[in-house]
This record gives sequence, C-alpha cells and structure tokens, in this order.
Amino acid sequence: MIEVGPDGAPVILTYGRLRDRSNRLAGALRSRGIRPGDRVAVLLQQGAAVPVAHAAIYKLGAVALPLASLFGADALAFRLADSGARALITGTSGAAKVAAIRDRLPALETVLSIHGPDGAAEGFEQALEAASPDFAPVDTTADDPALMIYTSGTTGPPKGALHGHRVLLGHLPGIVFPHGLFPQPGDRFWTPADWAWAGGLLNGLLPSLRYGVPVVARKFDKFDPEAAFALLAEHGIRNAFIPPTALRMLRAVPRPRERFRFAMRSLMSAGEALGEETAAWGREALGIPIDEAYGQTECNLVIGTCSALGIGRAGATGRALPGHDVAIIRQNGAPCEPGELGQIAVRRPDPVMFLGYWNNPAATAAKFVGDWMTTGDQAVTDPDGYITFVGRDDDVITSAGYRIGPGEIEDCLIRHPAVALAAAVGKPDALRTEIVKAFVVPKPGYEPSEALAADIQAFVRNHLSAHEYPREIAFRPDLPMTTTGKIIRRILRVEA
Repeated sequence: MIEVGPDGAPVILTYGRLRDRSNRLAGALRSRGIRPGDRVAVLLQQGAAVPVAHAAIYKLGAVALPLASLFGADALAFRLADSGARALITGTSGAAKVAAIRDRLPALETVLSIHGPDGAAEGFEQALEAASPDFAPVDTTADDPALMIYTSGTTGPPKGALHGHRVLLGHLPGIVFPHGLFPQPGDRFWTPADWAWAGGLLNGLLPSLRYGVPVVARKFDKFDPEAAFALLAEHGIRNAFIPPTALRMLRAVPRPRERFRFAMRSLMSAGEALGEETAAWGREALGIPIDEAYGQTECNLVIGTCSALGIGRAGATGRALPGHDVAIIRQNGAPCEPGELGQIAVRRPDPVMFLGYWNNPAATAAKFVGDWMTTGDQAVTDPDGYITFVGRDDDVITSAGYRIGPGEIEDCLIRHPAVALAAAVGKPDALRTEIVKAFVVPKPGYEPSEALAADIQAFVRNHLSAHEYPREIAFRPDLPMTTTGKIIRRILRVEA
C-alpha cells in the first residue's frame, strides 16, 4: 500500500509489515478478551491501519464492522449498540464521537486510537508494540462470519448485512472482468470510495491486495476533482473504482489527459446507473472505456461489463458475471420476458450472498422469493442477457401510466451545458399520479432563473420525450448524498 499524506509524501506498507502488524493487533485484541464471533468496529479513513485492522480481525475469527468516518453520533451509536461491538479501532475524531455516546454502548470494552492514548481510548501503536509478531490464525470455514456492513433501506433502521469468509473470493470475478482481466503487470489501484463501504472495501482494497496489486490510499475530506487527477498522474495509478457521482464531478475538469498526463488502464463504476453521457465522456476525456458493475451490500458485484472481451452494450449495466445466477423476476418469482420491467434477483446459493441480517430473521426471510434474493431494483433484460438498470422500486416514477426511471432523465440533464449535477424524483400529482421534478446544481457562471429552468426543460423534452421531461425544476447548491456518493432521492421526494 502507498499511503499519501497531506503533504503528498508516500508511506509504504509492505506485505511483511502488514503480516507483522496484523499479527500483533490480533494478539492485542485477543489479550483484551476478543474471541471468534465478536464484532470489532473499524472507524477510520483510508490509510494503512485499515487493512491491518481487517487482517487482524479475520485472523482472530472475529467479525469486522467497518463504519464510515462521516457518521455522526446517532448513526454510530445505533450501529455499535445493535451489533454489540466489543472493540473499536479509530482515530482522534472517532474516539471523541464515541466518548460522547459511551454510556449507550455497554458492550464496548476496548477502544484503540491510531493517534495515541486519548481519555478512555488506548494507544493503537502501544498495544501493537506490547504484542507478539507471531499469531496462528483461527481455522475458519467459508460460511463463518467475517464481515458485517450496515445498509440503510428506505424504511426502518439500518440492517447489518453479515458476510462469511467466502465473500472476498466470491468478489474476484467482479474485479477481474470489469478491470480488463485484472491483474496485469504494473497495475496499481485507487478508489475515492470510503473503505467502510462495500464498494471501497470489496470493489477495491481487499481484492487488490489479494492479487498483489499495490493500493494507493489518500484521505479526501471532500472529493476534489483536480486533486484526484493529480493523484492519478503522480502515483502512476492504472486502475480505479470511481462511483458515477464522482465521475460526473470529474467532468468539470477541462482537458484532463493533456493537463495531468495520467495513464490509466481500467476504470470501473458502480453504485448508481452510469448513463450514456458519462460513459461517452470517459472514452473521450480519459481515453479508456468505463466498465460498469452492479451489486448490493447483501450480494455485491453480480452484474458487469468487460470491454476487454467486448462484453458491453450502450445503456446496459452488463450481464451476469461468472459465478452468479441473475434474473429479472416478477413479484411471484417467475422470470420476466425480455423487455419486461421486473426486479433484479440473484439465486442462492451465491458466493457473495450475505449470511443474513444481524439479529433480524424476519427481514432476512422477506428478502427472498423462494431461492431468489430480491434487490428492490427495477430493470429489463434483452434476449442476449444484457440487463439495463431502471431504478429503485421507490425511485421509479409513475406518470400518466408511464413507468419512468430517473437515471435516463438525470443522464440527459447533465448534458445541458449549465447543469453540474441533477436528480429526478416523482412529485404527487392529482392528474398524472406523479410528475417528474428535477433538482439541479448549476455549473459555476450560471445563475438560477425561470429562463434557465425553461431552457433545461426544453432540452430534456427535445432529447427524450414529452412524458419524461421535468415539469418542475428546483435549483440547489448541492444534492443530499450518502457517504458512498449516492443521491438520497427520498429526501428530495419530501422536498418535492
């Protein structure tokens, strides 16, 4: 791993040092009472301590609980309490957040801070120094719990998606194919995605290390497109996983190849629909195709494209990746006909499928129709097996009898020269059931006005159709986002 500090200077983590430090941490955690099956939370930004923590937890037979550094006190309190986490590895900021809620966390006994002793937090480095570099990993099976990531639904509190040790090996086809038959000599990986998210952890960090590909780590408190391009060039990054929202932000940087002279080999995007406009920009501005992938926290990287093998189709998310049985199904579990709108589903058993929701068997059972794990995502398939994502069940807009996916509208909106970011939602309407309402972040130099809104509406009407154009437009300085860079449309629906 190459950890890039605030001053730009790199610090190297070798595999030997990763082994030594993770063995020491595993021993330190065991000496503090952590046993197989116990949950150990990791609340850290990108950096060398993250793979050390994960490797130690897996060696110990415990369960890693990654938590996003952007989480506030209530979000942390719920996840730490619900999981019954007994230990936490964090830094100064995380330790301060947890100190304020410690009385709500009776199971939490150990807090280690990478920035040294701090109140009730012990020093991470001091704990490692006192531990042995030798540790015999617990003999675990493929289905023993290893990792739990909380996922937020549209209703109810977040649920802990519990995964077995097989989850990393199951992800490898989802990395190999969208990354141009990864790995290749000279590959070097980076993602701006938080490593607490399935995308950052399982679409990037762990598979790269599994294949011996160096990973660049860089803490971004806020995604900076110019700094991202500079990082690609300065550190010879050849492979990246960049979610669609970040790619759209990169579009604002003019002539990136000419200015930064990076040399990328593969680029994968997932988390939301990429859109044809962003895909076309990637080919022109970056000089490589953007391969797309699809999955959920519960069952990740099951659909994808592989430009290196000519597997891809304009507008489509891809085909089922090797090792996965994916279909578009009706509510009763029957497969849809080509072109028929239905729900993306994955048949069990599957190598990346979760073991279940933590302490929530009812929610686990509700996730399945027979042996099909449902996703809540609407899509259509063509006769060749290409799947086109339409939108979340609750994001699909019903207007005058039409079912409209927000992705196509948003893709069209960002083609307008004044639009930096956009989101489309359904607004209740007595006549049409719903109308399309767009929330638009204008580019610098463009002021919100009725005239600009009318011009954007006409643009979409002319490029898509009369039933899909936004009948209302609201301008915003930004859009509500999850920590993973997805637009939170439910907040916008309330505003609509």
